[in-house]
Amino acid sequence: MSSGPETRPTLPPTSPLHWERAHRIIATVYPPVHLFEDLATDPADWDLLASLEAKTNPRVRDQLGDLSLVPPARRVFGPTASIAVAPFCHVSPARPGRFHDGSFGAWYGGDRFEVALAETVHHAEAFFRRTAEPAAETQRRELVCGLRGVFHDLRGGGFEACLDPEDYAPAQALARRLRAENADGIVYPSVRWPEGLAAAAFWPDLLRLPVIQARHLLYRWNGSAVTHYLVYGEADWVALPGRA
Repeated sequence: MSSGPETRPTLPPTSPLHWERAHRIIATVYPPVHLFEDLATDPADWDLLASLEAKTNPRVRDQLGDLSLVPPARRVFGPTASIAVAPFCHVSPARPGRFHDGSFGAWYGGDRFEVALAETVHHAEAFFRRTAEPAAETQRRELVCGLRGVFHDLRGGGFEACLDPEDYAPAQALARRLRAENADGIVYPSVRWPEGLAAAAFWPDLLRLPVIQARHLLYRWNGSAVTHYLVYGEADWVALPGRA
């Protein structure tokens, strides 16, 4: 018999987050969706406009993704909005992450380039090993923008299970609960670069446009590890610690 009302587990405390430069690295940029870029219109009208566009261009729906995952009040429009909105609309259970399970998306970024680099190298290696890829080079693009909001903060301890290097289940459970309560996102010590911070934003209106396409990168996979990266326009490959 219960001795009293059930209490839900304590949530992480919140902290204001204001990063002038949040760094994100992606494999590709989704095709521009000029519906977001060119029309200074009420985001509540997007679903109707998308439907009209798709009637004349079947590729538009694939480019837009699932707009229903972003409520109108949390949408953005204008220059580079398609880049900002993409990770929230293009989701799949086959592509989960630490703080999203594929039923919804998240925008991941680091407070410095090294965080974004280390996190994405880890995931690139995991993919290449899973698919038994031969030695190859693969392109990446760095995106930079401002990030502001009130984020649930894992820096104070008590949520170590959410920072497990391999098991994402506790982190995803926390993310599902917070997002359902309309939380902005989660800030946490980077698992792959502990000297820095990472953030998972749950909504595109936390990003400060424009999203700048910065460094163009090449990762070198030797068949067992990503050992080096090259910044286009620079002469030398850079060895990754512990891999070269």
